[in-house]
Amino acid sequence: MKENRSLLLLVILSIFTLGIYSLFFWHAYARDMNIVCAGDGKKTRGILAQVVFSILTLGIYNLVWIYGAGDRIFFNCAKRNIPNTTSGGSVLAWYVIGFFIIVGPFVGLYQLISGLNMLCIDYNQNHGA
Repeated sequence: MKENRSLLLLVILSIFTLGIYSLFFWHAYARDMNIVCAGDGKKTRGILAQVVFSILTLGIYNLVWIYGAGDRIFFNCAKRNIPNTTSGGSVLAWYVIGFFIIVGPFVGLYQLISGLNMLCIDYNQNHGA
């Protein structure tokens, strides 16, 4: 599993590719999340579902997806005794309330990315990758 996802690289490549890179990034993110968190009884939906349902719900599904990903990271880090500050509530708060200070969504996305990176490191160490 990839352990070095970067928010900066996501932002830069998304700008240069007019958002196409972000689709690949979040697709790989959801796939890796489902692999490293297998057995927790949850499933992170891929990018197609996220885009379609976000359009149909005027963006509300995206907030639900973000909360779910943060909550899943929190649960799996706690289960594996990995120090972590990411939770569904903190990511959602940064994303929604932090929107007014412009950098808030970036802090929330950073939490999601770094949380999955920590889980991937643990997964690679315990599965010989």
